[in-house]
Order: sequence, then C-alpha cells, then structure tokens
Amino acid sequence: MHEMSLAESMLDIVESTARKHHAQRVTSVQFELGALSHADREALAFAFDVVARGSIAEGARFEVIEVPGTAWCMLCSKTVGLAKRGDACPECGHYQLTVTQGEAMRIASIEII
Repeated sequence: MHEMSLAESMLDIVESTARKHHAQRVTSVQFELGALSHADREALAFAFDVVARGSIAEGARFEVIEVPGTAWCMLCSKTVGLAKRGDACPECGHYQLTVTQGEAMRIASIEII
C-alpha cells in the first residue's frame, strides 16, 4: 500500500512545518488529492491516522479535497473532464489527450495551535 509511505511523507512535512512555527499541536490537515493520482482517499486518511499516532499531529482532522481530472484534447482542442487515464475525449471520442489537472497531491493547509 503506497498510501502508507505517502502518509509518512506528509507527516514529515506537517511536523517540520509545526516545529518551524513553534506549534504545540496540529489540529487539522487539508490535503488535495488529484482524481488521476492513483491514491485511494480512504486508505490515505487511514494511513495518516496511523502514522500520526504519538506525534504532534495525533488526533488532527484529516480532510481530503478531491481535485477533478481534466485534459486537453489534441483533436477537438477542448479542455474536458477526465475520470480516469485511458478514457476517450467525451466531446469527440478520440484518445489524444494531455492531462492538465488531477495528477497532483499536495498539502493545502495545516492548522496549528
């Protein structure tokens, strides 16, 4: 499960940021997850809860903000929604698409006290 290693990396960033700002506790983490990123939302939330135990982020609310997938079609020159890689353009049916959004994962915000 690669979500566990993602959660460990997130926790490193969260703890580093909290230390930098002399925080006593992390209360919330908002995480943007692209629909095309190949990470499972529920598994990631579970993994973060597990790796945060015993840390400054233990018990923090973990919120996943889903970022939809979009792509630009080379044939019809339209930006279209894309549910998963390998799908055809919903406008023209062709497969020559360049992903423009939805692959990334990032920490959007960290709330501390």
